Amino acid sequence: MKLKKVGVMLLAVSLMTGVLSGCGNDNNTPTNSDNSSNQNSGDENSSGDDVVELTFYNADGQEDPWTDPVAQELTKKTGVKLKTDYPVGSDTQRIALMIAEQKFPDMIYAKGDAGSLIDAGALIDMTDLIEQYGPNIKKLYGDEFDKLKHSEEDPSIYQLSSYAKGGTSYKSSGTAQMQWAVLKENDYKVPETLDEFETMIKDYIKAHPKTEDGMDMIGLTLSASDWHWQITLGNPAGYIAEGAPDNGQWLIDGDYNATYKFRSEKIRNYFKWLNKLYNDGILDPEFATQTHDDYIAKISSGRVVALLDTDWDYQDGEKILKADGKMDLTYCGLPFTADKDTKTPSLMYQGLPVGQGVGITTACKNPEAAIKYLDYLCSDEGQVLVNWGIEGTNYFLDEDGKRYRKEEEINECNNNKDYQKTTGVGFHNYPFPCYGVGVEDSTGSTYTTDSRDSVIAEYDEEQKAACAAWNVDLLVDIFPQSSEFETPKYSPIWAYSKPVEFDEIGNKLDEIAQADLIGCVIGKEADFDKSYDKMISDLEKSGMKDAEEMLTEIIKGKVALTE
Repeated sequence: MKLKKVGVMLLAVSLMTGVLSGCGNDNNTPTNSDNSSNQNSGDENSSGDDVVELTFYNADGQEDPWTDPVAQELTKKTGVKLKTDYPVGSDTQRIALMIAEQKFPDMIYAKGDAGSLIDAGALIDMTDLIEQYGPNIKKLYGDEFDKLKHSEEDPSIYQLSSYAKGGTSYKSSGTAQMQWAVLKENDYKVPETLDEFETMIKDYIKAHPKTEDGMDMIGLTLSASDWHWQITLGNPAGYIAEGAPDNGQWLIDGDYNATYKFRSEKIRNYFKWLNKLYNDGILDPEFATQTHDDYIAKISSGRVVALLDTDWDYQDGEKILKADGKMDLTYCGLPFTADKDTKTPSLMYQGLPVGQGVGITTACKNPEAAIKYLDYLCSDEGQVLVNWGIEGTNYFLDEDGKRYRKEEEINECNNNKDYQKTTGVGFHNYPFPCYGVGVEDSTGSTYTTDSRDSVIAEYDEEQKAACAAWNVDLLVDIFPQSSEFETPKYSPIWAYSKPVEFDEIGNKLDEIAQADLIGCVIGKEADFDKSYDKMISDLEKSGMKDAEEMLTEIIKGKVALTE
């Protein structure tokens, strides 16, 4: 299914032409964007040893001057300094440009574009380097190490997963979110059906039509004008209607057959429900046109009763509410599904996500330094450093040798949006390998700052009141537990590195789905079925069946790697 390298190069050149025509003299381009700079610097660290400067492109990154305390400690421990480049604004074709120019950084996180790099031969096989220099890498991935292999035909390890290995979920934003004020008014009833969720919103708005500031309350809003549509419009449909785990836009059956999820009848009925909410004035009429900043501003105003989102996507709005002391207007993550027979998959461990991760390119002049840096990050010491920070500053040891943070540090972490950038704590762990929440090291401390006890200790008054009302210790105790689910033999589908021809079809399907789903939701109720049928027809004409067959083959090949 792979394109030949020549085809990838031609595609990259075509994309590059568009990139160059739109670049101009962009003054926002970061000064560290020279991907051809792969020489080691002559800098010296405090011990007098040469510092190896490795260029790193992070597709999900932001500016990193490498001056924070954790960065300095990483250099001290490894002798490596990262010079980070990242996309700016609508700069979405950087990987294609790199391939076309054959100029690559030393290390790269390409996110969903990794397949193009692999097809172009731009990433090295790290297998032998890991065998020689990567004992901590092998230890971290353990029984899921083989999942790092690219395919049954090509078992090379091109990337180390950028997502957590193992762990337990002590926190979850669930499949939907509702303000604590609403739950309190309903004696902490957890809605178990679409109708119950809808009724709770309507009743609350009827009783509280405006905020204290005189603004109209909004029953439900989404962020669907850009890529966030996948998070707030697309993903919840699978969780809520099908009880399906996060496999992006795909449903996978017991025989590893893939289906583009919007053809599901249950998901169709979910969107019919959203259409009803829209026509009833419950769903924000601006949900499809507002920017994500507008979305966050509405959340931070306390106007929005409910969300269909995930915490990392709306947390900036919540931080403002918390800073204003409006804790009852922040959100409770709910184990919400369309009916009582559907089980919320929020706590399910789907296995190690692979296909998106950090790789070493063929341009790297010092791959040994790169793999040793990655191995240090996988070590116990490295994991503690990037997750907890500096001992005696960000965390301390109790009499049993276990790590803890002081209350002021916890408050800064939870409420200061610049905490990670200034301290470096939690700033250098993604997109690098990491252990999951709750996994313990040899001291009995968790690698991450979240543990069962720490999560309970950090609950605010609203969270404590809910736990008391539900007679549980953790908020997630009301969710179906991870032990109720079997870990699939395949990894989460959204992370897989897929062939270019699959991505071309998949991207087209997603373009159609975004536009047509919005059209279905904002249309008249009487027109819904006609509009939805047209969307399915458009998807079928755009290669949906071919994509399903290709993905099914990919999944079955991945399963074969671990059997």
